[in-house]
Amino acid sequence: MATPSKDQAEVILVGCGAPLRGMGWYHAVQIIAGECPSAKLCHVVEPWFMGAGATGPGGAEFMEFKAKTEADHSVGFHSSLSDVPPPSDGARRLALISGRTADNPRLLSEAIAAGCSTVYLEKPGAPTVAELKSMKAEAAAAGVSIMMGYNKNVCKYVRKAREFAASNGPGSHVTFVSNNTYEPTPASLGECFERNAEGMLKNMAIHELALLASFYDVTVENIEDVIVDEEFSSLQTLKGPSGKDFTDFDKVKFTIKTKTGKVVSVQADRCGGDVSYATVSDESGAELFRHCMPDEEDEGNVSVLQAKYPGAMPYFFSQDPDYITVKERVARLCAVGDEATDIATIDIAIAALEVAEFLTTLMKERLSK
Repeated sequence: MATPSKDQAEVILVGCGAPLRGMGWYHAVQIIAGECPSAKLCHVVEPWFMGAGATGPGGAEFMEFKAKTEADHSVGFHSSLSDVPPPSDGARRLALISGRTADNPRLLSEAIAAGCSTVYLEKPGAPTVAELKSMKAEAAAAGVSIMMGYNKNVCKYVRKAREFAASNGPGSHVTFVSNNTYEPTPASLGECFERNAEGMLKNMAIHELALLASFYDVTVENIEDVIVDEEFSSLQTLKGPSGKDFTDFDKVKFTIKTKTGKVVSVQADRCGGDVSYATVSDESGAELFRHCMPDEEDEGNVSVLQAKYPGAMPYFFSQDPDYITVKERVARLCAVGDEATDIATIDIAIAALEVAEFLTTLMKERLSK
């Protein structure tokens, strides 16, 4: 059985998903490849493909990955967290939970019972603010740290924009722009609205709201004003594949002013393309700086990864370095207690989800006039 060194976290990956498709799978291959030196993948928990999904789509590919990973890396595979053996003496156990958001409250309890001292949760952590707050209390009572997979907190384009704004002094205004590649058609957006029924601000734009909570003191209580760009923003009601109607934003743009004097903007467009970026402008609105994701350096890495993992989800590759950074910092926190600099905590997750709910109500009212 795979065992960690004294400076490594013993990682349990919960929710692998299908090879080339699942975010959990990509976490696994990064750790196995040694990209996160403070993490040792020891166990994989995959309820679906080791249960009812074994003979369905992706099942054969998962079983092939399982057999190779067991043989080459001595990783244990299990259908539930309760089947994972207890940690060895002195091991610091990290649960990396990458399954369905609705399952996270239960999986957190099971991870604590399995002896995990640190839990990494994919965004947004739970479906509701109330559940996140309950999870925070449960983890605190058990002495367990919860860190969030908000990888844009460590993205190069975010860091460079923040650094430029800080060096440029007062009056610098940062705008975070998030784009996606849906077709601007009722069929494409209707499918998107149904599949992401929690809504744009709790899904696509939640990374940006986590940035605002992490670096700009944005909480519901600290918001002084929200300026909605009603000309850019768009709210639609469309039919999903099921035939039901879904109302959501296909694009939004807004500026938040806080009571503590900070001002920051977000723009998100489901049909805006495949490049996300951050800009810094002066008080007149003139753009002074822009950095994109991916940049030229990133595109070189993307080409290498496309050849290594043909057919995998494209977004894995453009964000590959950031996934590594977040996992390594969380693993070092677990293994040796180092501070996980700039990594979002569950408090940030709570703040971001509260702001998402607040903005969804406010913007729907503004755009429905």
